Amino acid sequence: MKKVNQCLILAAGNGTRIRTISGGLPKPLVDFRGKPIIEHIVRRAHWAGIERFVIVVGYRSDLMRNWFEGRSLGVSVTFVENPDYHKANGVSALKARNAINENFLMLMADHLFDPQTAEALIRQQLESDEVILAVDPNIDRIFDLDDATKVLRNGDRIVDIGKEIAHYDVLDTGMFLCSPALFDRLELANKGGNCSLSDGMRQLIAEGRLRALEIGEGRWQDLDTPEALAHAEAVFDPYLHHQPSYESVAGV
Repeated sequence: MKKVNQCLILAAGNGTRIRTISGGLPKPLVDFRGKPIIEHIVRRAHWAGIERFVIVVGYRSDLMRNWFEGRSLGVSVTFVENPDYHKANGVSALKARNAINENFLMLMADHLFDPQTAEALIRQQLESDEVILAVDPNIDRIFDLDDATKVLRNGDRIVDIGKEIAHYDVLDTGMFLCSPALFDRLELANKGGNCSLSDGMRQLIAEGRLRALEIGEGRWQDLDTPEALAHAEAVFDPYLHHQPSYESVAGV
C-alpha cells in the first residue's frame, strides 16, 4: 500500500461566526494558544506523516499566502484559489481537483485534532472509489451538538449524514481519507454551481463506498466560534502538555 503523504485543507471561508474576535482575519489565522489555527493543523498533520499540502484559500487569501511566505514548516504547500468562498465547502474541495491525483487526507482549517488520529486514518486500507470518514462515538462530550454533522452507520458503512438527520450514532470529525473519486461524486452532487461535502458523501453512500473509522478517545474540536475556541483551550492544553513527542516533532 502506497503511503499517503498529501493533505487537502479547506481554508477558504470567511468565518462569520468567529468575527467578534478575528478582527477580520481569515479564521485559520485566528490565534490559538499563541499560534494561528492553521499552523496547528499543518503541524499536527505533519506529525502524522503528511509532507505535501494543498490549501484552498478564498477570503482574504493574500493574508493566508503572506503568512506562509518565508516560514519553514518542513512541508511543501500549494495554494488553490476559490473566489466562490461564500458557497458551500464542496465547492472548495472541487477547486483542488487538478492539484491532487492520488489518495489524500482531507482536513478542515478550523477543526483541531489529535495527531495520532490523523496517523491512524492515513494508515487505513482505502479501496478504489472509497472515502473513509473519522467519526466520534462519544456524542455526550461534544461541545455544540446542534452544529455538529451527524452520521448513521450500518456496521462500518455510513448510511446517512447531515446536520439535521433524526437518527445517528456518531459524529463527523471533519477528517477524511479520500481517493480522487471524491471529486467525481462532488461533481455529481453539484447543483447550480454549489454543493457541500455532505452532498458528495451522500453520493458515496448510495454506492456503499463511504466507510467510518472510530477515533475512540481521540479529541477534536471545530473552532468556529469564540466559545468553541475557549472550550478547545481547556480540552487540548492538558493533552499536549503530556505529549513530549508532539512538542519535539511539531514544535508546538
